[in-house]
Amino acid sequence: MKIRRLLKLFTAPVNMLYAALYPVSYAQKIGVELKGRVTIYGSSYAMFSSEPYLVTLGDNVYISIGACFICHDGSTLPFRKDIPDLELAGEVRVGDNVFIGAGALILPNVTIGSNCVVGANSVVTRSVPDGSIVAGNPARVVSKTEDFLIRAQEKSLKIGHLTGLEKILAYKKIFNKK
Repeated sequence: MKIRRLLKLFTAPVNMLYAALYPVSYAQKIGVELKGRVTIYGSSYAMFSSEPYLVTLGDNVYISIGACFICHDGSTLPFRKDIPDLELAGEVRVGDNVFIGAGALILPNVTIGSNCVVGANSVVTRSVPDGSIVAGNPARVVSKTEDFLIRAQEKSLKIGHLTGLEKILAYKKIFNKK
């Protein structure tokens, strides 16, 4: 055990850098199952708990900075002195066309359906049906995705297709910034 911790002192900085530079590749390296194209903003180093192989991500999934997937329940630890084999854990499955907001926490035994949005800092304790927008702690359905898209199109700045400098200039023009 001490050798493993000592080894981690040397490997952790390399893994942290790799996870920051190549967050999707690092997620695959540690065992997260990807079913298609996934985009992870920020580092994936601390994004997946000690059982990353219990997380499955669908196609066209976007995960914002600071989101976290937990596949176990550490609240059992204090009770293992009396019940040594006590363990609670479960898979996390994410469907296709999903956005997970910054700081969202996804807990074990949760399936997030396809065409869903998880709001920033939401705590998802229950499965999310297809076509739902969830937010809050605990996360609750606040809208249907199709209704959200109608409202989003009405408010759209119409620059979502731009990237890089072109997008920055468009933002500055819209918000009258230099």
